[in-house]
Amino acid sequence: MLMGDKTMTDLKRLYQRASRYYDILDWPFEFFRYRLVRPKLWRNLHGTLLDLGAGTGRNVACYPDKSFVYTVDLSPAMLKKAQERIRENGRDAKCVEADASRLPLPDRSVDACVSTFLFCVLPDDRQPAVLREVRRVLKPEGRLRLLEYVYSKNPWRRFWMRMLSPLVEFLYGARFDRQTKNHLVASGFRIDREEFVAKDVLLFIEASPLY
Repeated sequence: MLMGDKTMTDLKRLYQRASRYYDILDWPFEFFRYRLVRPKLWRNLHGTLLDLGAGTGRNVACYPDKSFVYTVDLSPAMLKKAQERIRENGRDAKCVEADASRLPLPDRSVDACVSTFLFCVLPDDRQPAVLREVRRVLKPEGRLRLLEYVYSKNPWRRFWMRMLSPLVEFLYGARFDRQTKNHLVASGFRIDREEFVAKDVLLFIEASPLY
């Protein structure tokens, strides 16, 4: 049985703990899957960018040249690792510890927001507030790009995802049944593009704010 949805305080506590093992457990997925997909999320972006739910900074190497990036996460321990990657890669970025529903950024100040695996962690009742905040900081022509896990429609794959889901939720607070696409539309976004980038479980979504 899946655990109940966590509060933002619960998630902060979880990722403070997870920072000790996150990169180790995630290494096989990062090496064989994510590192091939991450560049796609940052392609053709420029200006002032937002890496929301940046974790340990796995996106840092993909930050576009001649751009400034706000690297935002709830966990200071995860951000410490992200800061190390920023230094190693020589990127122009600033780590910001913040709740994604209360970003310390001005209205319409961001050209694009990229978020990897944040919304499969965020409880459904928290997603509208976060998406409204992203919409607030995005410029009218801004872009939102998400990379998220969803349940497979393949019966055998879906069965194993269901079997593993309690462990995934315990380790990461993540679930495969979030209703992010519905929340995007309800929060004032238009979904411009969606495609699976690994089997039918890893979904890339590009959206734009409606004004």
